Amino acid sequence: MKLIVGLGNPGAEYERTRHNVGFCLLDLLGSRWSIEIKQRKHQGLYGSGWYGEEKIVLLKPQKYMNLSGSSVSRALAYYKIGASDLLVVVDDMALPIGQLRLKPRGSAGGHNGLRDIIEKLGQSEFSRLRIGIGGPAYSATDHVLGSFSPCERELIDTALQEATKAVVCWLDEGVEETMTRFNRRAEKGES
Repeated sequence: MKLIVGLGNPGAEYERTRHNVGFCLLDLLGSRWSIEIKQRKHQGLYGSGWYGEEKIVLLKPQKYMNLSGSSVSRALAYYKIGASDLLVVVDDMALPIGQLRLKPRGSAGGHNGLRDIIEKLGQSEFSRLRIGIGGPAYSATDHVLGSFSPCERELIDTALQEATKAVVCWLDEGVEETMTRFNRRAEKGES
């Protein structure tokens, strides 16, 4: 069983913001695998289904971004899933818009949602897929809570399609192969 968590902020006012690309990717995955993310549990919205013979749980924590850890820790405990079977999808201001970066472990890298998950789990040994949203031209808060421009939206939509392929690769081939294929591809500007 795998738990895939997309981070974002709940509420209609945040739906299409840069900070919610994690939620956007989960919507694409849910559509692809016919998993409705509508059930309420674990302080979030979730849905479960199958990818081949692998049971998949998709979770969108419904606390604000920097309080996502309790939702993730509750879901892991409920399903008795180890951190090695967890993938967290987040936005990243340090990456150019649309660039993907998968890592099997590491620090929060300045991301408050990841920081809270690491704190609540007491470890950082879980996969995280970062989707670049570009750096701010003004305040970081205004940037992450702002909407994409039409040009940026095209880039991020392409990146989200590429990210669905990265998640499938993570499921099929594991984290190392996914890093080789998708981190390198993003660095070459192919995504």
